[in-house]
Amino acid sequence: QVQLVESGGGLVQAGGSLRLSCAASGRTFSSYAMGWFRQAPGKEREFVGAIAANAGYTYYTDSVKGRFTISRDNAKNTVYLQMNSLKPEDTAVYYCAATMRRPSAISNDYNYWGQGTQVTVSS
Repeated sequence: QVQLVESGGGLVQAGGSLRLSCAASGRTFSSYAMGWFRQAPGKEREFVGAIAANAGYTYYTDSVKGRFTISRDNAKNTVYLQMNSLKPEDTAVYYCAATMRRPSAISNDYNYWGQGTQVTVSS
């Protein structure tokens, strides 16, 4: 069982930066690939990016490539989403998720989810 808690969301102007954190409980965090998803009002939840359990592999959806970076610190049971050059269209609730599978862009592949943190980017 893994419990995930996101933090770091807030209101930022376009062009600004935020770093989201996702703290995980449990002693097996390093066994899980982690993903970040987001959901804007009235839209489906969408994949943002993912990182392998050993942090050796990351990938991102095209709309955030070059702006967002996922990293993890297995000693701290935490995964991060560094978001730079934010745009109003990045406004959403951001969720982290954990899977024992390989990193995936498919939400159904993830077994555990956090409660989400709101990110609002003003123009």
